[in-house]
Amino acid sequence: MAKARSAPDVWMIVSILFILAIGLVMVYSASAVLAFHEFGDKFYYVKRQMLFAALGIGAMFVTMNADYWIWKKWSKLGLFICFGLLVCVLIPGIGVVRGGARSWLGISSFGIQPSEFMKLAMVMFLAKLLSEKQQAVTIFTKGLLPPLGILGLAFGLIMMQPDLGSGAVMVGASLIVIYTSGARLAHLGSLAMVGVAGLIGLIIAAPYRMLRITAFLDPWSDPLGSGYQIIQSLYAIGPGGLVGLGLGMSRQKFNYLPEPQTDFIFSIVAEELGFIGGLSIILLFGILVWRGMRTAIAAPDTFGSLLAVGIVGIVAVQVFINIGVVIGMMPVTGITLPLVSYGGSSLTLLLTSLGILLNISRYSR
Repeated sequence: MAKARSAPDVWMIVSILFILAIGLVMVYSASAVLAFHEFGDKFYYVKRQMLFAALGIGAMFVTMNADYWIWKKWSKLGLFICFGLLVCVLIPGIGVVRGGARSWLGISSFGIQPSEFMKLAMVMFLAKLLSEKQQAVTIFTKGLLPPLGILGLAFGLIMMQPDLGSGAVMVGASLIVIYTSGARLAHLGSLAMVGVAGLIGLIIAAPYRMLRITAFLDPWSDPLGSGYQIIQSLYAIGPGGLVGLGLGMSRQKFNYLPEPQTDFIFSIVAEELGFIGGLSIILLFGILVWRGMRTAIAAPDTFGSLLAVGIVGIVAVQVFINIGVVIGMMPVTGITLPLVSYGGSSLTLLLTSLGILLNISRYSR
């Protein structure tokens, strides 16, 4: 193994910390009214976010300094545990229902979302499997079908919750890893057509998903129902203009826009900080993805390269879907904006994952 660099990628660290800092400010700004109304404490959400951010930074520091190849050794066990958690969350009395989905394990307001852990466990396992069988990945039955079968099983369990957003991010990041490992485009293209047919079936099978599609195509067909979130999001973005209404001056956070501190926090960013504020966050994510891909290209071994690609894929796919939903370019999926939106297990786990990416950067050639 190549000798470690004296420090991890500085550009990546700076972009992570800047996005996280902006996120803390915006979680407070977006949630203060709601928190005071629900809990009598306008700092309720931001205090919890700061706690999880501190835990996440601590975990990031640990994984940043732990040699990344240890995850290759434990990837199978990690995947097995995550499958167990996905099964447990479906059991009534064990899994906790929030937002209409049985996606949580925990007590009271504290909990973890197993699907978040599965994202990282899946890309770790695929990085290990495909790095060891890279020559076979061009053969459909021997190299491509087994990892796709495991991925399909995990996606099926997540959809039983149901949680299409988390499942889509996991599948998207995993397919990026599979493609990067050398899979043939003809095979992936054929599977993509099958996947689209399956997705259409899932949408038709669940009336609420069909409503989201119709709301995406024409939100004004049901402005007080399925189209409400998209309309209120656009009402937030529109008045923001170039420089915004000013930090803390959002109007939509006054119980107009649902989930202003989670799924639709980018709407509040655009309303208060304008086009410049929204573009700044996108550019910071762009720096993070750029340096992450540079790390993947320069990694000293195939496992490190594929793992880096998978972690970057999780961030990139999630950012793409979240912002696409907020600006009305995609149907509502319930995906948060990484490092910015309020969320405990997702924030902590993402910072842990980015610590692994930073460790890989220390071994870049």
